[in-house]
Order: sequence, then structure tokens, then C-alpha cells
Amino acid sequence: MVSSASRTPAEAYTASRQRGRYPQLARFAAEASFEFDDFQRRGCEALEGGHGVLVCAPTGAGKTVVGEFAVHLALAEGRKCFYTTPIKALSNQKYGDLVARHGTDAVGLLTGDTSINGNAQVVVMTTEVLRNMLYAGSSTLAELGYVVMDEIHYLADRFRGAVWEEVILHLPEHVRVVGLSATVSNAEEFGEWLVTVRGDTTVVVDEHRPVPLWQHMMVGNRMYDLFAGQSADGENRINPTLLRRVEEVGRQHVPLAVRGPRGRRGPAARGPRFRPPSRIDVVDRLDRAGLLPAIVFIFSRAGCDAAVTQCMRAGLRLTDPDEVTEIRRIIDERTADLPDGDLGVLGYWEWREALERGVAAHHAGLLPAFKETVEELFVRGLVKVVFATETLALGINMPARTVVLERLVKYNGEAHVDLTPGEYTQLTGRAGRRGIDVEGHAVVLWQPGVDPRQVAGLASTRTYPLRSSFRPGYNMAVNLVAQVGATEARELLEQSFAQFQADRAVVGLARRVERNNEALSGYAEAVTGDFDQMLEYVELRRKISAREKALARQNTAARRARTTESLEKLRKGDVIAVPAGRRAGLAVVIDPGLDPLREPRPLVVTEDRWSGPLSAADFPTPVEPLGRLRLPRHVELRSPRTRRDIAARLRETGIDTPPQRRRRATVHDDVELGALRRALRAHPSHGLAEREANLRWVERYQRLAAETQQLERRVAATTHSLARAFDRIRALLVERGYLGADEHEVTPPGRILARLYSESDLLAAECIRHGVWRGLKPPELAAVVSTLVYEARRDSAGEARLPSGAVPAAWEETVRLWAELAEDERRHRLDRTREPDAGFAWPVYRWARGESLEKVLTAAEANGQELSAGDFVRWSRQVIDLLDQVREVLGRQDPVGAAAGDAVRALRRGVVAAGAA
Repeated sequence: MVSSASRTPAEAYTASRQRGRYPQLARFAAEASFEFDDFQRRGCEALEGGHGVLVCAPTGAGKTVVGEFAVHLALAEGRKCFYTTPIKALSNQKYGDLVARHGTDAVGLLTGDTSINGNAQVVVMTTEVLRNMLYAGSSTLAELGYVVMDEIHYLADRFRGAVWEEVILHLPEHVRVVGLSATVSNAEEFGEWLVTVRGDTTVVVDEHRPVPLWQHMMVGNRMYDLFAGQSADGENRINPTLLRRVEEVGRQHVPLAVRGPRGRRGPAARGPRFRPPSRIDVVDRLDRAGLLPAIVFIFSRAGCDAAVTQCMRAGLRLTDPDEVTEIRRIIDERTADLPDGDLGVLGYWEWREALERGVAAHHAGLLPAFKETVEELFVRGLVKVVFATETLALGINMPARTVVLERLVKYNGEAHVDLTPGEYTQLTGRAGRRGIDVEGHAVVLWQPGVDPRQVAGLASTRTYPLRSSFRPGYNMAVNLVAQVGATEARELLEQSFAQFQADRAVVGLARRVERNNEALSGYAEAVTGDFDQMLEYVELRRKISAREKALARQNTAARRARTTESLEKLRKGDVIAVPAGRRAGLAVVIDPGLDPLREPRPLVVTEDRWSGPLSAADFPTPVEPLGRLRLPRHVELRSPRTRRDIAARLRETGIDTPPQRRRRATVHDDVELGALRRALRAHPSHGLAEREANLRWVERYQRLAAETQQLERRVAATTHSLARAFDRIRALLVERGYLGADEHEVTPPGRILARLYSESDLLAAECIRHGVWRGLKPPELAAVVSTLVYEARRDSAGEARLPSGAVPAAWEETVRLWAELAEDERRHRLDRTREPDAGFAWPVYRWARGESLEKVLTAAEANGQELSAGDFVRWSRQVIDLLDQVREVLGRQDPVGAAAGDAVRALRRGVVAAGAA
């Protein structure tokens, strides 16, 4: 805090009045070790004033201060506060922070696989846990006063974003919501929606970074500033020295390899290859410049691991003996639960040695214990360089002095795509540690094809709108019907941020429709005479034109068929006439050019010595031989002399080119066309003096009317779109017996579906309902259930291996049920449930049978699977989560419920259980 002695009397008086108005904020601020920024103070004041708050600020700006003040208020008022986060790692981190401040008795933690003091006054949890509580009507919600939604911009996530909106819409009215978001360009729009659904909400936006960020590009081994001052209009000016250097190097080098179709390496272009600086050189350059600690984003798990290996082989060491001692202590503490027998297969000793040298990888394939250890060591400044995929940028508090981007392209699961300005801002936002660094640094490694202007565009763009990904699902539908009934559920969906944004878009479309309708009225008034009769006249002309085109197409197709048939009859030596074009005149067939797979293309020599193939397109009418010319068995057409001799003999035959026959115009013989033309001539508008002027107005009218109809269709499709999707879901659920015939009653199968929270929730409910899992032993049940949660990172090269016994039959029945469900979804125009994937069935089955981690991973590798220890633990925990839900839904008395409980106990051991107590 700033000492009172340093304030002027006026400032001291203002501060005194503020303390009187906001006594809790004064107490909270007194405990802080720093002076609050203006946006932090405004957010806290709004909260103590009884408002909900949305705080949008850059990464690292300190917006969590407002969330922690909500915790302070809840404790002071004797109410509960739930602090929600999007991912378990962030929940663990926030739990540790709050325990350090308020003690273990006051703070609890609830994630998918962890439950600590769940009835505490302050509970940290993942957002899905709170959503499930709301649907279940949990008693834990009693006395709830505040909900902090950290990283609330996650509602744009296309896979999980709907959960955030479900929570916001279902929370009791008296609960104050504190939304903490990254900087988004439509914060005001988001705030307006929160006011609509939550009542009074204060929007606090701060785009100022507390630690300035400097942008750089590394070209070879030299680092250049990206910007060099500002232009007269205040725009950042790209460093001219950098532009010259890039142009110079770009002329000298080509990319290391040229990528062909589907990512295959093609032949290298000519010229010396450009070799970017090695990762060792990059780290060394940053170290010498005092720019460590750094996060190097590589966008590839294998690339991150390879980077650590390269550093190890080069003998890189960034730590001193004291730091090594502290690193060892933290590693031992964090990994104490790991079984000694699994350390070898986990790569523990190599990972540990890299950490002791100050280097680490961070990606989704790491064991959770490894990942959390890396995070703690990096935050403490003990690990100096982390090679990471973009998942590190999602919420985890791991600021660095410098962020390095190896490439500006990443794989999004389907294709390699350029980084967006929002992604670039999120990644580079990690640079600059508040209270530690004076400035942060973002470095982009140059390679051929990267334009500094492109980087400048990414660094300068601040357009990062928040777009809702909310859409109703099966579980949501049955829970809404059970809680509030179908009618009120439709109204609730209409209040979603997705519909709010869609309705705003409709406003603009509706204005265009209104303007177009006004213009259409003007066009109609400009027509002299009867407007409706003029429309009839135009329609007659359209029908005549359409009929003429149809007849022309028919005639062309018939003619071509006859011509092709005549070409098939030609033989070597036939003399024919080419009727028109550059080759017009006599020609002799050298080779009929017959091919069973395509039209004939006879090879000819013309009387002007041209040689080449002809086709049906060269003949408007069927071809008839005019005579014959004796030819040798082998004709050498490449010889000019041969062509000259054949052309001379052709002219000496005395055969004349016949006159070109006129094609018969069949359009005059068409009865329908004749009737249309007679109706046109008899129409009242045909003889009008202003007919042509009127036609032009009507044509404008029709073009604008077609555009307006298209706009109206877009408006209709957007308006009430979520409610209509909800209606289609309800119709399918009624058909399948999850809702009653009146669509307002939840049936017993529906009550099971209401408690299954999975991407494949309805398919899981169908498996339970049809007894697919009945009779399976615990390891077998784990194997079959895994097919509903597992999703391979990329297409597998071969067929997944299944355990023998009852599993194959259960798997086939699961796929059959999925196929039936997918067909129903297609019929009801719903998004298709993801196809089951058996890629994890064999590993999870063996683990559930008690086999060692080494055997499980080795067997997976032998089957051609790419399965890291971290992936294995992550998928195992997801299988456990669904099995736990099945156990709770069916109960221990049910054979399947009992098997699910046994399977959970069999799976929850060793590395899978480590850190998840």
C-alpha cells in the first residue's frame, strides 16, 4: 500500500470517504501488499455496492483481485462463495491460493475426481460441477451468495461453452455473479446480456497492460524490434531495419522443405535452404539478453519433448546448486504418490534431470503430477524455459518474462491454420510478470514466408469478440423439462447469450428487409398499367426462355449422341469432311481412336497437311464417309514428308467437300413452346407502348424480391432458433421414450438421462436401457464404456483391438444403437452424436485387470496406438467419471451399477489415482 504520508490532503480526504462508503474493500485492500489499480477498485466497489460484476482485462492484469474480494465478502457476511474455473489445474491452483489466505477449514475443492471439504464456506470447483449441482438441486447451494466465474470467456468454447451459460441462467436471482474475462471487443454486449438475465451488472473494462509488452522478431541469430516508433496518425511503424533484413535473407534462402499435398515433403526448391536458429541458440540468445524465464510455444507435443531432449544433449544448464536443491525437494514432494515400479516407463528420471537443469515441456500428454510440478517450478522461477503447446495459455497462471512463438501456424485438429489475432494476444499475454518484470517480451522466429507486416497485424489487432457456442443437448433438455416444464424451458433458452446475439443480428437483417420492401413498392408504382398483368407477362417470357433452353439442351445431347455413334463406325482410310473451324475441308482417318471408356477421337490428316485427333465437338451433324484412301499398314505421322504425301493424295481423289447441311430447328415443332408463344402474343401487356420500360422495372422488382425472400428466410432461421432446436430434441426424446407423449413429463429412462453428463449422454442412456452392459465383468464394462468417452487424436492406421469374451458383442450392439440414433438425429435435423471409438478399450481393460503401466503402454504401442502416460491417465479418469455416474444412477443393487463401482475401484490405482485423492 502507498503510505498515507505520500498523499496530499485532498487525496487523503477522498480515500477516507471511500473507506467509509466501502468498509469491506478498505479492510481487504489493507491486507494487500500492493496498491489496487483503478479497474480493480471499480470492480470491488460495484460488488460491495450490491451489483454483479463483469471484469474484462488483459492476462496478468490482476482481475482475480475482484474474484478474491467476492470470497472476502462472503466470509464477512456469513454466506457461501463458489469460485469456478474451466480446468482442474486452475481449480487446484486457486484452491492453494485461497487456503494460504483463509485456511483449510474455510476453503473446499470439488473437481471431477477430487472432493475436499465440499461443505466449506468457500468452494473452488470446475464449472461443470456447479452445473450438475444446479440440476440436482444440491443442498450445498444453500446460503450461496456469490459465484466467481474465472475465465468466463470460455463460454465461446464450442465443446464446453454451453455449461457457462447454463450456470448463469440457472443460478438463483439473489446470487451475485462475478465474471472474470480476457479482453474481448464486445464486452459491453456481453454485459448487456448479463443485465438482462442477472439484473444489475457493472461492466469494468481495462485494456491497459500493467507490464508493457515489446514485440520482436528473430531473424537467424539476431533479434530485431518489430516496431520503431509511431507514424503521424498514431499507428505503430514497422521497423525498417527488420524489413530490409527480412527482404535480404528472403532472397538468399528458401524454406527448409516444400510441403506438398497432404503434408508430404516435396522436392526442395533451388537455392540454399534456410535453417532457423536451433532451440539451443534461441535459449542462449534469450539468456544472454536477460530475457529468461521464457515460454516457447511449439504447437506440437512431440516438438516440445524433442526440444527438451535437444537441450539435454547440448549440455544446457540454467540453474545454480541452490536452485537444484530446491527443485529436487519440490519434485520429491509432488511425485511422492507415484509407484516406484512405474517411474521408468513414465520417463521420470529424464524428466527430473531436465528440471534440475531448468528446462521442461508442458502439454496435455504429460502426467498430471509432472505437469503440476512444472507449473510450480516455473512460477517460482526455478525452471527457466518451458516448451509448451497452446494449452498452457488457457488459464494457468504461468507468467514469464518472454514468450517465443516458433511458428504462426498451428494444427486445430482438422488442418494447419494461421493463428488469429485473439490467439496471438492470448499466447503473448503471458509475457511480463507483474511486480517482477519492468517489461515483457514477445519474440516471433522468422522463416521464409513470414512477413513482418503479418506479425504486426496480429500484434496490433484488438478485435477479439466473444461468440456464444450455447446449444441445447439431450441432458439439458430433460433437466429443463423436469425443473420448469417445456414451455418455461423454451423461454429460458430464449434468454441465452447465443439467442441474444442472434436476435441482434436479426435487427440489422430486418432493417434491410424493411428498406427493400419500400423499394419494391416504388418499383411497382413505376410500372404503367396493371402491375399484376405485367408480372404475368414476365412469367410467360421466363417460361418461353426456359423451354427454349431445355429443347436446345435436348437437341444438343441427341445430336452429340448421333455424331458419336457415327464416329464409332469410321475405319482407317475413310475420307470425311470436317465442316467448320480451322481444320475445315477433307480429311483421311489414320486411326479410328476407339476407346471403351470415352468417346472416339479419330486421328486424321487434313488436305492442308495438319495431323491430330478430332472429336464429336468438331461435327455439328453425324459424319458420313465420302470415299476411301488406301494407306500403308504403318503411317509415320511425325514425318512431314509422310503428311505431305497423304495430303497430296487426298486432294487428287477428286472428292468435293459437300455443302453444310442446316440443322433442323425442332423448337418450332414443340407443342408446349408454341402454346406459350401464342399466349404471349395474346397477352394484354404485349401491345403496350411502354412495354420495354415496364419490363426493366419488373426485372428490378423480381431481383430485389428474390434478395428480400432470402433475407426473410435468414431472419426466420435465426429467430427462435434455439427454441426450435429444443423442440426437435424433445420430439426425438418423446419418440425414444425419455419424455412423455405430452412432452412435459420425464419418464424413468429420462430420469436416468438427466443424471448422465457426457458428450454421448443419450447413447449411454440407450446402452443402459437396452441392457447392453448387463452381464459384463468390471474390466469388460470399463472397456465398453471407454468407447463413449475416448476420441483418437487422429485417424488410426488399423482396427482397434478388443478384449475377447463378452466385449465384442457389447461393442457391436453399442455401434448398432449409435447407428439407429444417428439416423433419428438426421431425420430430426439434429447434430449427430459422435461415433463410438474403441481405441482405448484394450488399454483400459488391461489396467482394470491389474496389469502394470509398463505392460499397458507397451501393448498399446505394439497395436500402433499413440498413447502417452498423460493421455492414459486423462482418458482413464474420464472413463472413471462416466462409470461413477452409472454407479450413482443405477445403485449398488443393480448388477451393472455394482460392476461400475468395482470397475472404478480397479481403475483408480497407481498413476491414475496419484494426485486425485
